[in-house]
Amino acid sequence: MKYEMIRVLTVGAVVVSLSFFATGCAQKTVRTDGQSAGQTSGQANGQAMANQQDGGEAMGAEESLSSATSSSRATETNTYSEGRTSGELLPVYFDFDQSGIRNDQRGRIDGNAYYLKNNSRSVIRIEGNCDERGTNEYNMALGERRARAAMKYLLNMGISEDRLKTVSFGEEKPLVYGHDELSWAQNRRDDFFLIK
Repeated sequence: MKYEMIRVLTVGAVVVSLSFFATGCAQKTVRTDGQSAGQTSGQANGQAMANQQDGGEAMGAEESLSSATSSSRATETNTYSEGRTSGELLPVYFDFDQSGIRNDQRGRIDGNAYYLKNNSRSVIRIEGNCDERGTNEYNMALGERRARAAMKYLLNMGISEDRLKTVSFGEEKPLVYGHDELSWAQNRRDDFFLIK
């Protein structure tokens, strides 16, 4: 009878443990900006595959600085660090897994072009940065594409090529060491560093 009682308790403990394990491992649906409440993870994966056609490996749904306001790190004023950019210049932020200049960032890069036109001896280094997601190799290439996109934009604004240098740091020089949307959004940027 004593052994039967131990056996029943052991089986009960195993059943309870398995039930906790099963409920803890259930697939959860996570909403992102690009995903409606009724959208399944399969549909979100389909969107990520569609993003892959932009010339890079899709690594998930896009997010932006505005979507990061729900993060526990966001403040009421939603102020963001301005990167490692020099003086009067401003960094330019990018969407996840993208290297094109966003419409809401054009004013920043236009301001940088204005500064360079008014300071004709200034030479800058455009430093491409990425968030921590993705492989080192992929992020180095993405950082280079981001830096070159900014360089091309400035060239089109009339800035001489000999005044513009580019470098990619990939994910190697994060500005913010968090693992959340706000941190990632701030690490996806081009910094504009005055060389002289």
